[in-house]
Amino acid sequence: MFNLVPELGIDLGTANILVYLKGKGIVLREPSVVAINTSNQNLIAVGEEARLMIGRTPENVVAIRPMCDGVIADYSTTQKMLEYLISKVCGRKRMLKPRIIIAVPSQITPVEKRAVVQAAKSAGASQAYTIEEPHAAAIGAGLPIAAAGGNMIVDIGGGTTDIAVISLSGRVLSKSIRIGGNKMDEVIQRHVKTKYSLMVGDRTAEEIKTKIGSAYPLEQELVLEVRGRDLIAGLPKTIEVTSAEIREALSEPISAIVDRVKSVLEQTPPELSSDIIERGVMLTGGCALLRGLDRLLASQTGIPIHVAEDPLSCVALGCGRALDQMDLIRDQFIETGFD
Repeated sequence: MFNLVPELGIDLGTANILVYLKGKGIVLREPSVVAINTSNQNLIAVGEEARLMIGRTPENVVAIRPMCDGVIADYSTTQKMLEYLISKVCGRKRMLKPRIIIAVPSQITPVEKRAVVQAAKSAGASQAYTIEEPHAAAIGAGLPIAAAGGNMIVDIGGGTTDIAVISLSGRVLSKSIRIGGNKMDEVIQRHVKTKYSLMVGDRTAEEIKTKIGSAYPLEQELVLEVRGRDLIAGLPKTIEVTSAEIREALSEPISAIVDRVKSVLEQTPPELSSDIIERGVMLTGGCALLRGLDRLLASQTGIPIHVAEDPLSCVALGCGRALDQMDLIRDQFIETGFD
């Protein structure tokens, strides 16, 4: 008899949400943005539609990111967002409530973890579990984590960077730092404001990072036209920024990530270190796509660095595949929901 209960794996990221539906794969990718009517708290838009409203809303509408640094910053809005996404994937008139696995940063507090579970249950889940993001990313990237050998994963998302060494399906060592793509956007905004007296929004900063951002010198440096508001004249203004200056601006958050990776490597047991040197380190998450980040990490650590085939989807794929392995891996790194 077929299991009619919908089963979902959710990558509840600071920047993006991905939903995996068992039997179908990843069925939804949306920015983690919600537009709310402040007068009655009604949901106006979720995802890409809400993201396009950032900085363009009337005074009674606000477009916000309810997740901050990988954890819930606005509980009620996160609940509404999850409710909307579950309804979109499973249908509003569903007979059975879904079972859900949600990825969370590796070192969030029990209170923060409980908030995620409670939000999922309040949004309509019959059962809710959490799985640590680096473990989900390792599963999604296809690493042989069930074998007796060291596997190192570096998952760089919008709000956090999670680093873990995994062997025999268990976490040997992990560290998390609340630095990710959003922090990189912030330093780009600060650089443009300081150097050019130009105010740019979050979307423009993200565009700069995506189009010309880099962590390692490029063979041919890039240039991008940037539009914003002149802080002195108060009028719209266009400037040109180069990949070299953006790389210098990004050096602070990137150095913090590199230092944390080195710290994990220094604490890794010798036998597992040998495995990691042989297998290399796997990079996942949206910021794994930053130009030259793999080359920088390789030059700083002396270890081969591999970027996952689809780094943006690894955590969601791992959550989905974990649905098939719950009896095997629950004891290792899945927290059961609170009743």
